[in-house]
Formats: sequence, structure tokens, C-alpha cells
Amino acid sequence: MLRKPIIIVPGQIKSVFFEIFFKSIKAKKINSPIILICNVDYLKTEAKRFKFYHNFKILNTINKKTLFSKNSINILNIPIKKNKNKEIQLKYYNDYISNCFQKAFKIINNKISNKFLNGPINKKKFLSKKYLGITEYVAKKMKRRAVGMLIYNKDSSVCPLTTHLPVKFIAKKITKKLINKKLKMINDFYLTNFKIKPKIGVAGLNPHCESISKYNEDEKIISPAIKFSKKNGISVTGPYSADTIFLKQNRKKFNVILGMYHDQVLTPLKALYEYDAINITIGLPFLRVSPDHGPNEQMVNKNLSNPTSLIKALEFLDKN
Repeated sequence: MLRKPIIIVPGQIKSVFFEIFFKSIKAKKINSPIILICNVDYLKTEAKRFKFYHNFKILNTINKKTLFSKNSINILNIPIKKNKNKEIQLKYYNDYISNCFQKAFKIINNKISNKFLNGPINKKKFLSKKYLGITEYVAKKMKRRAVGMLIYNKDSSVCPLTTHLPVKFIAKKITKKLINKKLKMINDFYLTNFKIKPKIGVAGLNPHCESISKYNEDEKIISPAIKFSKKNGISVTGPYSADTIFLKQNRKKFNVILGMYHDQVLTPLKALYEYDAINITIGLPFLRVSPDHGPNEQMVNKNLSNPTSLIKALEFLDKN
């Protein structure tokens, strides 16, 4: 059976993506065809910089009849405006990234592929304030209202209930409906992609799940939501104190830990596994992943960046 291609948008130009991509391709055999949606001239410049000698196949268009080569990297060229000295103009970066995404979404909507990977992007530079992050940007463009961020590691994974919200807004966004929705998305994703019913632990919002306030979110919102999901067949328990749920003996009990906010669960996971995790968007009709790190602009061109997260992301898409 022919494998569907992995569609890749490298992301912003000032990034470590091509460095870690070249390292990944050298380190791991990927059986699925790869289609890079990017600027060909910039790709070739980076390939020369990092001494990556590989066959590149330039595609003019992509349709269901297109034959994708497994022995070369398929490229769909996206132009980017340059000045008179043929230098890329920074003010056109956002248009370039947006055009790359739009081309990828078109390919996915046409059912040519269901595997999508984007490289790291500086959210402050690319996104307007109406998007909290790239997860929400992808969801909006694909007309999906409810999605989740799953930071996946084969031993332990986490999902933040809220993503890039300022701390002062978090408590107001926590609702029974949102908790139940995220628990169902996690459960459905594991059943569909890993053929297992996941065991989910839920971290409380307040320290030790206690509060000096008369209104305790852990008692009034989180506990009832867990009971509701459990009655609906989801294997979930909690809330647990966030300062102990990640202890070795505790996290062994769960496939996924649902936290109430971004850094509550991403910080311990990154401390435990560093680059050995990938960012998966659950709730989409296709697989969308990205490396679990940013563009690391200060490391550009130093050839010192760790490719582990991208290797894991490519492996995940290749197997599915």
C-alpha cells in the first residue's frame, strides 16, 4: 500500500529547522514520501551551509495523481519577495509563512495527505492577538472550534486545558464543559491512533487542591467534571495535587496527565524528557505535529541543535 506523504511547512526562515531536519533525515530512515513546502532558494542555501547533499525533486503542482519520490525530497516552491540586492525582505516573512500554511491546508483538504508537520515559529512575530498559538491558528484555518494540545512521550504525555493564557485569566476559563471535552478528545485520540483506552490523571488548579477562598475550583468544577467523564466510560481520576502527580511512582499510573494550564504540565514534562516529546494537535481530522520547542533563533547556523523532537515527530507520522 502506498504511504501518504508527510507534508512539512518548515516555518520561519530564521530558525534551526533545516539544521535539525537535515540531521533527522541522516539519522532515521523515513518510509513515507516527504513534501517540503518552502522557498527552494532558501532550502538550497541551508543545504549547502550544513553540507546536506540530497536529491531534491521540484513539484509544480500537487494532485492525487502526482507521484512522490521516496528517494528524493519533494519540494513545492513558495516564492518570497526580495529586494534589489536579491536579499529576502523581513517584512514579507509573515506572508511567506501564511502562504506555506495555506498550500498545506489545500493539500490536506484535497485528501492527498493526512499527515502534517510544521517547524517552530515565533508566535509573537507571526500571529495576531486573536490566536493564542499555532495550535489555535491551525484549528481556526481548518474550521475546528475544539482542539487540544497533547505533548506526547511514549511513557508519559500531558495535555494543558488552557494553552497560552496569562495566569490571571486561567481560573475564569476552567469549566466542566471544557474539561469533559478535552478528556473525550484525549480518549478518542488514543483509541484511534494507539488502540488503547488511556488512563488519564487530572491535576488540580490550586496548590494541594486546596484554597483559602470560599470558592474552590477543584471541588466545584474539576471534581464534578471528572465524575461525569468517568460515568461516560473514560478512565480518569483526580484531581491530584500538581506538585506530586509527576513523581515517578505516580506518573506510572497514567498515559496522560491533564493539567489546568500550559506551564503546569509542560514544565515537568520537559524537565523529565527534554527533547524526547512532540506536540500533537488532537481534535483535527488529520494528524498535525510539531517539534516540542521553539525556533531557537540564538542557535541559528551554529550546528549545535538537538534533532530528537523532530526525529520523534517524523517517526510518529511515518508509522500512521
